Amino acid sequence: MSADVHADPLRDSRHAELPRLSRALMPGAAAPIRIVHLGLGAFHRSHQAWYTQHAGDSSAWGIASFTGRRPDAAVTLSQQDGLYTLVERSDAGDSFEVIGSIVEAADGDDVGRLAELIASPGTAIVTLTVTEAAYGLGPDGRLDAAAPAIAADLQLLAAGAAASGKPATPLGRLVLALAARSRSGSGPLAVVCCDNLAHNGTLARRAVLGMAEAFDAGLAAWILANVSFVSTSVDRITPRTTSADLDSVASACGYRDESAVVTEPFRDWVLSGDFPAGRPRWEDAGATFVDNIEPFENRKLWLLNGAHSLLAYAGQLRGHATVAQALADAACREAVEAFWDEAAAHLQGEELRIRDYRSALLQRFGNARIAHNLAQIAMDGSTKLRLRAVPVLRAERAAGRTGAAAGRMIAAWADYVICASEITDPLAGSLRLANGLEGRERLESLLGLLDPDLPAEADIVELVAGLQGSFVDQ
Repeated sequence: MSADVHADPLRDSRHAELPRLSRALMPGAAAPIRIVHLGLGAFHRSHQAWYTQHAGDSSAWGIASFTGRRPDAAVTLSQQDGLYTLVERSDAGDSFEVIGSIVEAADGDDVGRLAELIASPGTAIVTLTVTEAAYGLGPDGRLDAAAPAIAADLQLLAAGAAASGKPATPLGRLVLALAARSRSGSGPLAVVCCDNLAHNGTLARRAVLGMAEAFDAGLAAWILANVSFVSTSVDRITPRTTSADLDSVASACGYRDESAVVTEPFRDWVLSGDFPAGRPRWEDAGATFVDNIEPFENRKLWLLNGAHSLLAYAGQLRGHATVAQALADAACREAVEAFWDEAAAHLQGEELRIRDYRSALLQRFGNARIAHNLAQIAMDGSTKLRLRAVPVLRAERAAGRTGAAAGRMIAAWADYVICASEITDPLAGSLRLANGLEGRERLESLLGLLDPDLPAEADIVELVAGLQGSFVDQ
């Protein structure tokens, strides 16, 4: 939620006479907690919480959601007993629905409560929306134990009971909580990764086990035997909520809601894996369960997320602020279509319905009433492009083609990194060091942050170098 939501006294006074959304205003029994979520934010509330509310057995599945870096969202949502309004925004107008599947909202720093809930016999599922960067994975897809935050948590976990602090990363907190479950004898459960990583269940397993092994080899063995890691592909565009959005909820619904979420009507969830302690009937809400999720993951990562990254960098270089504005720019749209052509060549299977998916994306991206900010999408570029651009570039070159459209995305990112006044990225320090270099040496350093093998491939370096300036100079 954007900071201005809590900093507009005029708005607060204008709606002061309205009651605050709560279970007193919308009575109904809260479901028992059986799902614990890490990463309480707008997307979780528009996606997993929505699907859980609309499951046929929703009355048996309550969610306890923990924040990540800050407690703000939990504090605000707790004041509303976990209730919030989901605003579905289309070109035709807005619809409003109160979501009640989150029955407890907690500060992520409350590791004791997290451990208590995950250790509970009633808990069957842990879901994650902690961003790609939070898994602490290096370019090789393994836990980067040298990353400062990961290293600090590893040291703290290794100290055990003698440690005076608490884990700061989602991984460290989850591993500590899983240790509590192993001690409690509460049995197996499923960890469901809902972040934009290919093979995200596999990568989540690697990250968790990498952290656990440094903590306790016995715990790592217990996790291997008792915790399933479910892979998913998630899709629903959910921009930050603004004060104007909260005003529209107050006007339309007759109550104040400081935790409202705005999203598009489209939604998609594909899952693959085992749920040893059970799960909600999410298929009643439209979720799809498959044996092989990889094609669906790649479709989402390359076509939707890849296009988002391309628009984020190319669009801002050309002075645009939102996805809809960038897509309306012929230069940006042509770049997106070219990248889609490259990616689609490696997405096989009629069930993927690539043509329909591309057509739907153009409609979704062009929805000007969803202000999806490019600056937000541009964050953590080194992690995102490693998953969204590099695989398509490599696949195209293996097929004997240049991979120019994927190369153009990487070039746009490099141009953006060079000229941006501020970069939010897990490798921000390395990006600053690269920016201190010049010419080819700088580009090679940047490419190495995406894939350590790229700087040694002269033809790829030449390709990307030739594509730099594609959007700066137009």
